[in-house]
Amino acid sequence: MKIFDFLNKKQSKIKITVVTCYDYTSAQIVNSSSIDAILVGDSLAMVMHGNSTTLAATESLMALHTAAVAKGAPDKFIIGDLPFLSYRKDLSSNVTAAGELMRAGAHSVKLEGARGNLDLISHLVDSGIPVMGHLGLTPQSINQLGGFKVQGRTNKEQDQLFSDSLALEKAGCFSLVLECVPSKLAHKISQELKIPTIGIGAGPDTDGQVLVWQDLLGMNPKFNPKFLKKYMQGFELMQSALNSYHSEVTAGQFPTFKESYE
Repeated sequence: MKIFDFLNKKQSKIKITVVTCYDYTSAQIVNSSSIDAILVGDSLAMVMHGNSTTLAATESLMALHTAAVAKGAPDKFIIGDLPFLSYRKDLSSNVTAAGELMRAGAHSVKLEGARGNLDLISHLVDSGIPVMGHLGLTPQSINQLGGFKVQGRTNKEQDQLFSDSLALEKAGCFSLVLECVPSKLAHKISQELKIPTIGIGAGPDTDGQVLVWQDLLGMNPKFNPKFLKKYMQGFELMQSALNSYHSEVTAGQFPTFKESYE
């Protein structure tokens, strides 16, 4: 998957598959799969480090995880998430933050929102850094949004999201994540934009989908949003394996001669 394949897939009406991934071992598995691209999301602050929001992600933390994923998935297109406030400073600092992710192994960066970011996006693109946009539920603005809620419920909000999507395309984004927005709005935006849309909680009419690795594998039985489909009951499978290991060790059944050195 290369940068131009995103547009080619949209034009050919072939859906794009993206999965978040945060570590080397998981990245190796994704690399062996048919998945198109990997997002090293700032959601790692929650999923990998136990925080209640994404705000704890830092530039150095994102670069660390991006480098690990890049080593594990050399054949995949990697998008690195710019964390909270890293692209809301002066131009030099913003470019440095994006450059850090690219040097860590990302092939592009993602940032949230349109207003206040358009000039930076154009500058990054002109500097050789592909940019993915992100509208709808933008977790870095969680305190302003009042929680993890569906966005674009009112006509005014929908008009703003539609306008922002056009602005992001004009600024040079190569694709756009639409998170937790009504399906009809996502369909309208996807039809209007020339660049592909990647949905999460945005219905079936976007040009692709993204899910969190741990979510689609069923690693958290307590996390069950409407948009999520679990393709494996990972929590139960791993729990069972650990309990089997515990039982065999305590019963003296492991290790056996087969697992021992002469």
